[in-house]
Amino acid sequence: MRLMQIRTEDGGRAVVATVGPAKNERSYIVPGYVTVYDLARAAIAAKSGIVSLVEAAGEGAAVDRAALLASGRVLAPIDHPDEAHLLITGTGLTHLGSASARDAMHKTAAVAEETLTDSMKMFRMGIEGGKPAAGKVGVQPEWFFKGDGALLVGPGEPLTAPSFAQDGGEEPEVAGIYIISDDGLPFRIGFALANEFSDHVMERVNYLYLAHSKLRECAVGPELLVGPLPDDVRGRSRILRGGEVIFDEPFLSGEANMSHTLENLEHHHFKYDFFRRPGQLHVHTYGTATLSVAFGIKTEPGDVFEIESEAFGLPLRNALAFAPEETVAVTAL
Repeated sequence: MRLMQIRTEDGGRAVVATVGPAKNERSYIVPGYVTVYDLARAAIAAKSGIVSLVEAAGEGAAVDRAALLASGRVLAPIDHPDEAHLLITGTGLTHLGSASARDAMHKTAAVAEETLTDSMKMFRMGIEGGKPAAGKVGVQPEWFFKGDGALLVGPGEPLTAPSFAQDGGEEPEVAGIYIISDDGLPFRIGFALANEFSDHVMERVNYLYLAHSKLRECAVGPELLVGPLPDDVRGRSRILRGGEVIFDEPFLSGEANMSHTLENLEHHHFKYDFFRRPGQLHVHTYGTATLSVAFGIKTEPGDVFEIESEAFGLPLRNALAFAPEETVAVTAL
């Protein structure tokens, strides 16, 4: 099952469910729920899975998902009534990458530890300890904070870089979507495509600028996959300029292509009680191995990022924009 949030013709909101085999899917309004947040809270209260709750609600009016997306009525698949209570975070150096990258990693493994970069050391730590035995805790991954719900961007909306940004680059990823129950327990709602928008030029100046480079908007959607994440997720990451494709490469995700288990990534995020406050939502991106900047692409305002994967239904598209320059001064009180 996949879920979407849409804006109705009368200005309200609704949740759309898509069910059935790939060649015979049907999409319909879920009666009784206007947000996925409400649906998730109801599932926790009922001690029920989301799929069971949606099935019990019955099927409302049939809808055309592609038409809704084209009309601009599809929202991000998750949001919070108070955007400060939605946190956007992520992990890096979690994916194995291409066969050539893995081969290079194995060759480098013979080099003395002190000659390796911090990034390579972190990557090796994940390879060696990111998939622990059942019941064990593995090595913690690289972790970063992007922002709160104010930086969440839905399908079709621009990804806006600040005026001082040195780059506006895409990162095609899978994000886990989580909610915290009233008694402080984390529940996974599902998974969605994400563009973990970053400033790779700034990051390359010095890896200590990573924190700065990640304080950017993040696009999510259009659909939210309920249930397990496929072990092998395959998709495409594209950039279009003036309607022409200037970048088109595959991206891989899922545990078969990762150096960490999802369980290990989840543990090392939610081990902090600050991230287990009742009612909180989390959009947690799992990392990527495909970046256009690595292929020499320099993005420009108006470029359109397109991320798609069959497992997630409709593609995620967002155009690049830059905010106007501004001067910020602090006033003493």
